[in-house]
Amino acid sequence: MGTERTLLRIALIIALGTTVYSCIDPQEREETPADEWFAGGTQTIFDGGASAFSSEFPNLNANRAKVHRIGDGAFGSTFVSAPAPINPGLGPIFNNVSCTSCHVGDGRGKPPLNGEQNSSLLIRLSVTGTTAHGGPMPAPGFGNQLQPRSIFGVAAEASFKISYTEVDGTFADGTSYSLQNPIYTLENPYLPLPGDLMISPRIAPPVFGLGLLEAIDEADILMHADEDDNDGDGISGRPNYVWDELAKKKVMGRFGWKANNPTILQQSAGAYNEDMGITNFIFPNENSYGQIQFSSQAVYDVSDSLLQSVSFYIRTLAVPARRNAGDVVVLKGKQIFREAKCIGCHVPKSKTKTDVAFPEISGQTIFPYTDLLLHDMGQALADHRPDFEASGSEWRTAPLWGIGLTKVVNGHHHFLHDGRARSLMEAILWHGGEAEASREYVKKLSKADRDALIKFLESL
Repeated sequence: MGTERTLLRIALIIALGTTVYSCIDPQEREETPADEWFAGGTQTIFDGGASAFSSEFPNLNANRAKVHRIGDGAFGSTFVSAPAPINPGLGPIFNNVSCTSCHVGDGRGKPPLNGEQNSSLLIRLSVTGTTAHGGPMPAPGFGNQLQPRSIFGVAAEASFKISYTEVDGTFADGTSYSLQNPIYTLENPYLPLPGDLMISPRIAPPVFGLGLLEAIDEADILMHADEDDNDGDGISGRPNYVWDELAKKKVMGRFGWKANNPTILQQSAGAYNEDMGITNFIFPNENSYGQIQFSSQAVYDVSDSLLQSVSFYIRTLAVPARRNAGDVVVLKGKQIFREAKCIGCHVPKSKTKTDVAFPEISGQTIFPYTDLLLHDMGQALADHRPDFEASGSEWRTAPLWGIGLTKVVNGHHHFLHDGRARSLMEAILWHGGEAEASREYVKKLSKADRDALIKFLESL
């Protein structure tokens, strides 16, 4: 059945391509609806339901599918404090107890609302200065990330509270809107907080499609970089170069809200270690290392093979297909997206490099709507915390594929790095810096055109 589905998809691409391409100017061919149904190339799945972000690549061979499913099970495993016969090693300080506790349905997290217990928003920490490798300087006694939970007999680092102030505005047609600006307060620290402490709140991002993003050639990413804005369009994306723990050198980052992770494997290992206190061969020390409550251990909490399987699981999560890509209003919204110059950062189309060892991700034409570069998003979104070469106002362009399924999969409409935006339009209105001109263009649109733009985004 898997082979038949693949052949059917290929046949459909050829049939649609023959019909549509024959009457379209070559410069417009790269983003026709016929192509864009298949957002993840041949690794696209046609599922618009609650499991839309959780399907494996449709054409994995039997052995790879087995590893994917092992990783799937590990991704959902709940850790407990030692000693325990199954999944010991939680803590001693932590944010959550499993990968899926933050990445529900492999999707997007949100800030805690109306007294909810926080499950998918974390606080990065640092103080003035950089490490020997150029990364953020850990906060003395607290490290790189706030752990607000702990096992019995150990003190949690601190708790945090979020309050909001309203920021009112008006569209050109007189329609009013209101944005919520978050204010974060750390409470009950187990030690006095450093005077130069910098914080950066970040919600759990979706994890599907990351294997395809990892497979984009570095040279192709750099083609979109324009650090000095030589073309004068007001957009000056640039890469972040970060420390690779295995390669022992600086390489291009492409994962995380500030592109501060170089590979899926390192990002997975770091999440195990920081979020759950689970040691592994990449990060062998407990996340309480350097604290007065640090205790060393001789074995890793998660085995090398299991960590690799979780990384492989994430690498092989498929991308949901576009919906309504040929709808007249969606196409109008797509044109507005172009006219607003949103594609200057949210680059629609990419292609993965040739990989003979992993043919499933090799040579794929994909539509992630990101350039994977850093952009200055203005002071309103700034966290004022540098992260390797990313400044306190720079963020990596977030991929937009699948964003229209957030409500279906995760049950909410919260967007941006800290979930402050309660809708896609609010997310647009928070854009500043290099995206200020695009935001102002949208603010001048009629309501019908604004609705068309949102309908386009919801189709991704």
